[in-house]
Formats: sequence, C-alpha cells, structure tokens
Amino acid sequence: MLQTNQTKELVEKRKQYVVQGVSNGNLAVAKEAKGATIVDIEGNDWIDFAAAIGTLNVGHSHPKVVSAVKDQVEKFLHPGFNVIMYDSYIRLAEKLAEITPGSFEKQVVLLNSGAEAVENAVKIARKYTKKQAVVAFTNGYHGRTNLTMGMTSKVKPYKYEFGPFAPEIYKAPYPYMYRKPEGITDEAYVDHIIEQFHDFFISTIAPEMVACVVMEPIQGEGGFIVPPKKFVQAVANFCKENNIVFVADEIQTGFARTGTLFAIEQFDVEPDLMTVSKSLAAGLPLSGVVGRKEMMEVSTAGELGGTYAGSPVACEAALAVIDIIEDEKLCEKAQVLGDKLTKHLHGYAEKYAFVGDIRGLGAMVAVELVDEHKAPNKAAATAIAKYANDNGLLLLTAGIKGNVIRFLSPLVITDEELEKGLAILDRAFEAAAKEA
Repeated sequence: MLQTNQTKELVEKRKQYVVQGVSNGNLAVAKEAKGATIVDIEGNDWIDFAAAIGTLNVGHSHPKVVSAVKDQVEKFLHPGFNVIMYDSYIRLAEKLAEITPGSFEKQVVLLNSGAEAVENAVKIARKYTKKQAVVAFTNGYHGRTNLTMGMTSKVKPYKYEFGPFAPEIYKAPYPYMYRKPEGITDEAYVDHIIEQFHDFFISTIAPEMVACVVMEPIQGEGGFIVPPKKFVQAVANFCKENNIVFVADEIQTGFARTGTLFAIEQFDVEPDLMTVSKSLAAGLPLSGVVGRKEMMEVSTAGELGGTYAGSPVACEAALAVIDIIEDEKLCEKAQVLGDKLTKHLHGYAEKYAFVGDIRGLGAMVAVELVDEHKAPNKAAATAIAKYANDNGLLLLTAGIKGNVIRFLSPLVITDEELEKGLAILDRAFEAAAKEA
C-alpha cells in the first residue's frame, strides 16, 4: 500500500513515544471510516474484518450514532453519575434490563471496559454469596487487569512476567470439539468433559468455596471455540444447585454478533449476571454488568462504579446502537454474513491442506489452520494475516497457539465491501500456500 513521508513520520513518532507493548497489525494511519471501510491518511482504502476487535457491529461512524453523540456533546460531556444523575444512564440501564435474557427482575451497573465489567461481576458475586473463589475455563480470555489476567489462559503476551496474580482463581476444563481425542464420539467426549467439570469441584476446589463461574458463550481470543449446548447447560445447572453465580461474559459475543442479540440465548440458558462491552457503544468506551436484582442490589453506595463509568456520551451511543440493531435487523444480517463467510472458507478447505476446522455462530466465524498431522499451524495464520494487513484488509488471528484466523467485520458490511475483502483474503491464502 502507498506510504509517504507523512505516514513514515508518524510511525517513527509512534516508535519513539508509544510503548511497544501496545501492538499494531499494520503501519497505516486512519483518517476517516464509514461502514466497513477505513481510509488512511494516504488515501488508501482498508476493508475492516477486525472492527476494533469486535467493537463495531454497527460499523464505523454510523449516522445515527454520530447524531446521538453530537447532540449529547452539545449538552454536556460528563458531570459524573455518582455526583449528579443524567437520564441516558438510567434509560440505558432500563433498556439493557429489558433486552438481556432472563424473565427475572434485573439491575445494571455501567463501567468503562470489558475487563472492568468482569472485575465488577466478580465483586458482585463475592458480595452476594459471601464466597471468594472464581472459576474460569481453559483457553478463556477476560482481560488485562490483574484479576482478569489471572482468569485468562494465554500466558504470552497477556500474563508473562506480570504476576503475581489475584488469588482464588481456578481453571475448569472446557470442550474443544475439533481437538477431541480420536476414536471417541462427540457425545462421549462432551459427557467426559462434563464429568471432568464435576470432578474439578472435588479435586481442585469445593463448590462451597466458589462465588462464581465465568464463561464466554464462545471463547473469543481462545479461537472462537463453540461449546456444545449440553455442556453449557450442565455448567449452569451445577451453579444453580450449588449457590454459585453463573456469569456469561458476552463482551465479544454480544449485540447481534452471533445471530442472536446475545450468544447465551442459543444455549437456552439464563445467566445470573452478564458482562457487556465492545459493540455496546459503537467504539466509545462503555461496559456494564446486568444481573438478577437480588444479587446486584447487595452492594451498598460507593462499592461499585468509577469516575468515568457510564459516560453520557457513550450511553447515548449505546442507545442508538440498540435501536440500529433492531431497525436494521442485524441479527438476521449476522446469520447471512456468517453463512457467506463459512461457504467461502469451505472453498479454501477444498484447495488448501492447511485449512482445518471452520466454526462459529452467526457472523462470529473462524478458521483453524493446521499441518498435515493436524498440529497447529501458526506460521500459515501469521502469513495470511500479514499479507492481508499489508494489502488493504484488516484481519486478526486468535487461538492459544496463534493458528486461528477470526472474522469480526461490521454486520452492516455491504456486498461490495465483503467481496473486496474476500478477494484480498483469497490472495492471502494463495500466498500462504505457496510459502508452505
């Protein structure tokens, strides 16, 4: 892609003044963005299959979001909800209580980031149960704060040399259907993992000590690993039977990404608490915990919240997002988009031996790359992502072993944008095959 002195100068300043610990997929500099296309300062177009790691389900700069933000900015920026109330926080809390699964009474706390939402869900669960232990799952990801690093599985780059971590965090087994042992049926494998999950509460931690179990309905950074419904229901039932709060981490899966408003709906489970963020506010920092009123209201004044938590500008953006999802039928669009992506990827499977599993729900789709022995092929995934990110397509990898390509394009992507992006992806796969 064209790169002039202006971009090169900014790249050099980035190296000088911005820590290398903040990664970048490519060396372009954004100028403007609409829908699923970003234009850089050189005038190059970039098709966005990353969407700021899943924060832009309604696309870049949706007119309704921009209008809502502008209107709010003209009124006030941030008086602080814990100093003086404003209606957008309350209206958004009411809306989230209405649209999240569960026929019970709910309350909401709004925050800033996904990790902050997970931390507060844990605080709420501990306060309610008077227990301390937190159970997450192998291959899971929940954030970069101290507590959420402890809950996250991938050591490098997220945890290495950043310890010690918060205590009383335990990792339970999680089904990975593509990696099940040979010679065992899917049903037998799922039953085995459920048995291991129950045994975990004998050999590792007693349920009487556990405040909450935190589960991603689809593991995001772990590689878009979709658990069987039977497993998710078994976990939820175990929690219910043992006074353990079941927390659905919907930070990446929420707001129509998987073809339903929230992924947990597809497992016929009503979580006690749910964390939301990313696409909630179309790119503005906002997160929340939604949950059973009897659990949420145990915390007293001052125990939850934060200085910028529930920014009125972000709240207005979020209210617009929820309207857009309904008005533009984004759940249905997610399913159509996911079907198109899956069909296209199956075309690769017929051509390239390194294409392994193709999986996902709705438009949360991934392809796992392998070698001839089905071992993780990180080199192929890295090569494909690099080619894409050097040639006009923003693309992300995932997976504990870095061998998964994940697709998170805005759900409002046009057919023209999708075809343009897939054409670049075609060339990326072809180039990787030649290098193999």
